[in-house]
Amino acid sequence: MVSDRTVEVGVFVVLMAGVVLLGFGAARWRRPADPLTLEEWGVGGRAFGNWATWFLLGGSMYSAYTFIAVPAVTYGVGAVGWFAIPFAIVTTPLTFIFTTRAWSVARRHGFLTHSEFAAARFGSRGLGALIAVTGILATIPYVAVQLISLQAVLSTVGFGGELPLLAAVTLVSVCTFRSGLRAPALLSVVKDVLLAWMLLTATLMVAMYGGWDSTFRIAGERFAATPNPADGLLLPDNGHLGFLTLVIGSALAIFAYPHALLGMLAAKDRATVRRNAAALPIYCVALALMAMLGFFALARGVTPADGDLNTVVPRMIHEYFPSWSAGIAYAALSIAALIPAAVMSIAAANAFTRSLYRPYLRPGASPATEAWVSRWVSLIVKFGAAALILTVDPAFSVDLQLIGGVLILQTLPAVFLGLLTAWFHRTALTAGMLTGLAVGVGMLYGIPKTDGAGRVVADHFGGSSWPLGDGGSVYVGVVALLANLVAVVGCTLLLRAAGVREGVDTTRPDDYLADAGDPYLKRLDDLIDGSPANGRAVPAPAQHGGRYRRARPQRKADEGQPIER
Repeated sequence: MVSDRTVEVGVFVVLMAGVVLLGFGAARWRRPADPLTLEEWGVGGRAFGNWATWFLLGGSMYSAYTFIAVPAVTYGVGAVGWFAIPFAIVTTPLTFIFTTRAWSVARRHGFLTHSEFAAARFGSRGLGALIAVTGILATIPYVAVQLISLQAVLSTVGFGGELPLLAAVTLVSVCTFRSGLRAPALLSVVKDVLLAWMLLTATLMVAMYGGWDSTFRIAGERFAATPNPADGLLLPDNGHLGFLTLVIGSALAIFAYPHALLGMLAAKDRATVRRNAAALPIYCVALALMAMLGFFALARGVTPADGDLNTVVPRMIHEYFPSWSAGIAYAALSIAALIPAAVMSIAAANAFTRSLYRPYLRPGASPATEAWVSRWVSLIVKFGAAALILTVDPAFSVDLQLIGGVLILQTLPAVFLGLLTAWFHRTALTAGMLTGLAVGVGMLYGIPKTDGAGRVVADHFGGSSWPLGDGGSVYVGVVALLANLVAVVGCTLLLRAAGVREGVDTTRPDDYLADAGDPYLKRLDDLIDGSPANGRAVPAPAQHGGRYRRARPQRKADEGQPIER
């Protein structure tokens, strides 16, 4: 007779084998005439329709962070873990308003990254490079969150140790190297189908074991019996500021990550972007349910393996799901980790290629060379994240994402506010970013690490929330961003008063409203830092009005130097 464990593993292995084959075959899905360009490899030719964009966004934005890290936090400390739900809700209107503007200006100028946009908006190639470096450094911890979650699933299935994880990373790396963004887009469809089944099974499981009323009552009793004063079903009196700043900081940070823009840039038109942004709250329902499953696991006495809270959800699945359904759930969680890791690595690679390699190392790089460089950099990002998780304590993997958020928040004045105004001075933006990064990293270094009873076990890098004197906390990213904004505004006023030369904004107002079919859409290989090639003005279409400012001719058309006034 076949054991339940054998069924679990068998279903999991079969589904994952199918996923790998589908990932390899994705290179033939909507195969373009010229696949050897960064436009095709990195953003799928900017041709994804409503359904492809919907699944890609869900696959990249609602990841293993959602389905493993968040329940681990609610299991460990309770209500604080709920910050992920309001931050996801707040993100939706921001996405609806700002991403459509980002899509239009990126489509007209051929941008693939936030850093390219900032360089063109403020006339500073150096600012774009700094944003690209910050984005890459912030993305690696986020990729690490996905791999930690994958490792938790693999160890629960029975594939413990480092080799299974590295094998999984290698397979997804090869798929991404071959198929680019098409691989995660196609696999996202499979992921959502499997996750829908897992959530349905989880809902039935909770109903069979007393429902949510029993879950919350027992979980509350268990929290009350712990020595940690900060845990519980409700926030402590001194926990509101920390919770609020986590919500605000996370909602703003998620927009600034390179991969957040990537899925939208792959959409074929503005209507597709707007429809998908409006529909994103549907995923918030799944996020809320997963957060509550942390309480269910606590109420039922699920014990994490080796003290690793990231194994709570996989172990709950093993103990309470039918064996065949558990295999499906394991596969869903694994895919939910691999897809975002792939998208994030592609986005980081695009940032390196377009804002570092092309401007500084090889200005005359062909589209095929750009794509080749991005493929290899995407591999480095994935394996760099794998190396990171082997050196950190994975107890609360969500802290890795929050620490990355501290870094990426410092790009907001340029990439977020820059979509609305070019008022800031380019030098002030650079000074503000460096100030925010210094404040953020300095505060992170000074946060002590504590155990479950609140005892200090290490002096540095103990999380992302700065402890306050009243026992509360504040999210470091928000404090660093405030310091950043003060520096940006103050330096802008001083530099203007001193008459320091500013960069030229090579975008124009109607760029932020452009749609598919616009005859003046330009690809980046026809542009220099977002400005018309060779400094020649491009006439504006009659329906838009206005015109480009005539730029100063450059010494060499392929040097990519920012144009100044």
